[in-house]
Amino acid sequence: MEIVEHIATLRVEGERLAGAAEHTGLDEPIPTTPEWRMRDLVRHIGDVHRWAGTHVAERRTLPVGKDELAEIAGPLPPDGGLLDWFREGHGRLVRTLEAADPHLECWSFLPAPSPLAFWARRQAHETGIHRADAQSPTGRITPFSSEVAVDGVDELLLGFFAGGGDEPGAPPGPTLYVRARDQEAGWLVSMYDRSVRHDGEAPMADCAVSGTASDLYLLLWNRRGLDGLEVTGDRSVLDLWRQNAQIHWSRRR
Repeated sequence: MEIVEHIATLRVEGERLAGAAEHTGLDEPIPTTPEWRMRDLVRHIGDVHRWAGTHVAERRTLPVGKDELAEIAGPLPPDGGLLDWFREGHGRLVRTLEAADPHLECWSFLPAPSPLAFWARRQAHETGIHRADAQSPTGRITPFSSEVAVDGVDELLLGFFAGGGDEPGAPPGPTLYVRARDQEAGWLVSMYDRSVRHDGEAPMADCAVSGTASDLYLLLWNRRGLDGLEVTGDRSVLDLWRQNAQIHWSRRR
């Protein structure tokens, strides 16, 4: 996906998130993130949007720290103003990315063709996964397009969980093969260590899962169960994934 496509995805997913929160109510528990109610989700993603946009708008070469977040994002509004606050920050982030110099230099934290490409992609997927959270109280999560979902699995497995190769002499970890049937895309994950794209013939793996790209994207982000997916091999590998594949934002206020 190109930068413009990621920005378009960010725009749509933010609008869907706000609509879901407005429809459901801010006190509703979030099944996909049980520690949160809807207001917690909206506060989180509103902070993230402002945090991310600051790196681009101000060309920050060092990460914005936790101690700066409240100043950057402003005070959290009461429930009556929370969705307006979210929409303002989301809209500002979209405009910042659209207007940014493609060659700008700023801090980023995953491999990407450019810092702008990184931030557009990261915020598209951050917002999309949290949109799924916002829809989860209804039990009806709108599927992602197969293109967005494959790109999201790529970012998760080849970015966050790319690894650097097995430690010399370390015993190999269990392996998981994931196959998106609607895109003929595959990934091979070596637990604890590395992930690689593997689109060809299915490799040997301890566990294999296949389904639509959207379902796999949600599964790997621990936003859905195995219903409707084809699973072969050792299912405990998936339990291991759920226990260990956790990404936490360290800058929450």
